[in-house]
Parts: sequence; C-alpha cells; structure tokens
Amino acid sequence: MSLAPQELENSASRYAAQAIRHDSQGSRILAIEAYQRAIESLVKLVQIYPEYKLNKIYMERANAYQNRIKSLQISNGLNEKRENSVINEKADRNENNGSNYVNNKENKNRENEKGINEIEDLLLKEKPKVSWDQVVGLDDAKRAMRESIVYPTKRPDLFPLGWPRGILLYGPPGCGKTLLAAAAAAEIEGYFINVDAAAMMSKWLGEAEKNVSKLFTMARKLYQTENVPILLFIDEIDSLLGTRNSEVGGEVRVKNQFLTEMDGINGKSKESLLYVIGATNKPWSLEAGFLRRFQKRIYVTLPEYESRINLFTQYTEPLAKDKNLKCEELAKLADGYSASDIKDICQSAQLRVVNELFESGSAMDENNNPRAITMPDFKDIIKIRKPSVSNEMIKAYLKWSDQFKAL
Repeated sequence: MSLAPQELENSASRYAAQAIRHDSQGSRILAIEAYQRAIESLVKLVQIYPEYKLNKIYMERANAYQNRIKSLQISNGLNEKRENSVINEKADRNENNGSNYVNNKENKNRENEKGINEIEDLLLKEKPKVSWDQVVGLDDAKRAMRESIVYPTKRPDLFPLGWPRGILLYGPPGCGKTLLAAAAAAEIEGYFINVDAAAMMSKWLGEAEKNVSKLFTMARKLYQTENVPILLFIDEIDSLLGTRNSEVGGEVRVKNQFLTEMDGINGKSKESLLYVIGATNKPWSLEAGFLRRFQKRIYVTLPEYESRINLFTQYTEPLAKDKNLKCEELAKLADGYSASDIKDICQSAQLRVVNELFESGSAMDENNNPRAITMPDFKDIIKIRKPSVSNEMIKAYLKWSDQFKAL
C-alpha cells in the first residue's frame, strides 16, 4: 500500500482517538469536531482509492461516527431536562434494584447464549473432505502442519511437552493456505471453522471484542460437546491483529481480547485439540506480541516447477485438449504464477473455446462441442494474464521469513 492511504488512515485514527478521549471526558463539542474530521479522512480515502478492499470497513466506521455525532447533538439539547429528572430516576432505581438485579442477570445469560448462537449461524462449520493429494506441492508446509496437528491427535502420548496450538500460514494470495488447513482437519476428522477476520471487524463494529470472546467460547463448547478436534481458521488475520498505528475506536480491545483467548488456549491441558490457524498475505503487519502466540509460522510459497506441472495436469484433465499440449511447457511459461492464477488460466482457455462455439451459432445443438484447447490458446492467455504476485512482494515475504519463519 502506498504512502498516501497510510497517511489518511493515520489521520483518521488520530482524529478518532481524540474524539473518543473528548467523548469519554464529556467534552461534546470537541468530540463532535474530532469525529467529523475522522469521517472526512475516511471518506477522502474511499474516494481516492475506490478499489481498496477495506473501504467497506472504513464506510461503516464513518457511519458509526456520524451516528455518534447525532447522539451527542441530541444529548446536548436534553441535558437540562435530564438534570431535572435525575432525582426521580434515582428513586425509581432504588425501588426496583432488587428485582432488576435478578432480571438483568437472566437477560445477560440469554443474550450471551443468543450471541454465541448467532455467531455459530454466521460461520462455515464443517468436516471437510479434502485430501493431502489435493494440496499440490508445499511439502515443507504439509510436513509442518502434520507435525503440529495430525501426529499429536493420533499419538498424544509422544508429546510430553505438548504441541503448538497457534499456527500462522503466510504467503502470497491463492497459494493454498485454506486448503492446507482443511486437509489437516480432514485427516483428523475434526471440525473446520472458517472465519473471515475482515468481515468480523466490519459486521460487528463496536462489538468486535465481545464477538471474539463469543467465537472462542463457541469453539470450546463445540470441542467439549463433540469431543473431536477443532480447527479455528481465521482468514486475513492481519485485519484483526494489524499494527497499532492504524487503530480506530475499540480495536485495541479487540486485540487484547484475542491475546487473552490465545493465552487461554495455549495454557490449557497438554491434550487439548483446539487449534487456531491464522492466514495472512501481509505478515509484516502483525506485531511481535501476536507472533509469539503462533508457535508455528509457515511460509506458503508460490508453486515450484514440478508443482506447476501437477497443477496444469489436474486442471486440464477434465478439458478437451489437443494431444500436443504439454503441461511441462505450460509450467515453464507460468513461472511466478500462483496456484489460483494457474486455475484461472485453464478456466480462461475453456471459456475461449466455448465462446467460439456460441459465436458460431451452433452452441444450442447438444451434438456440437467446443474444439480442443491448443498450446497457442494458452500462450495467448498467458501473454495478457500477468501473475497476481510481483517480484517485490516475493522479496518482502523472503525478508520476513528470514526473521520470523518457524517451521
């Protein structure tokens, strides 16, 4: 990300922090001014960078700040009326204190249970059917995952010092981080709970730290009731645990809550089979305090030559292709492409021949099929389809790995 959006993010963070401080001190006018400046920075950021993936979160924050401004403006006008009624309110509270205590406690318990159920409904919870064979290449990553998750599950007696329960998968997008975690869950027949951290921060703005607690409570409850391993997979974990210099609102509390929950998991009995797997494309945005909770830090790399051959073989297998098509040659042409890029290339080749069939006007006859896909088709597509990962990004991953990698 370039310097300009960082400056705008930092500006919004600074004004938001000022607004919250003034708000808590009762300085409504100053709080309103600071909230307005924070909104201006966020809106400007969205306008200048309309394709930025965090724009939805920024607009939700801006709306939340605007709602707070309205509340402050209303409360400012009602202060006098509120002061006149305070004595009567105190008398009413004293009279009802006994019954309210019992009712509030019951309501709180019901709300907590409801919150856990709501989170459970929003998450993808499944027992995946993914084999290690479907994870092409990535031998070091597969070995590290099996050492940390599969082997302890099958023979916990061989691990007197325990085993890692926090695992960080980092690397370029589209290289198989989710597939790795799902394959591990499938081998141990455990539950795979998929959480999108960015969506969590956006959907539950202002309540995120409570929902982090509910998320872990739900995972522990599932582990206790089902008595099977649980893999809590948190995608884009940098959205939840990014560096503190861009924090807005209650994000500090979210991070502190996450640290508390991770410490609870790592500090449980040696035989606990509840794991937290974080995935990120930006590991450098995570702080050292969070990295320490992820004892295994695994670099999920771009596919090597042999892996690219296997990927092209796998993705072209169901396609009608020319007999002279060589996956070895395609693998050479696709050096620097991710697994996701290779799948997209094969899909584009299929779309090309299907499009030709429709344009010829003969597609509606079920006896007519697309022509075989040829090597020139792939070459044309690769010419106009550049890899999604730049050399600069790869250098950044290698540099970070030299400092923090932990297989």
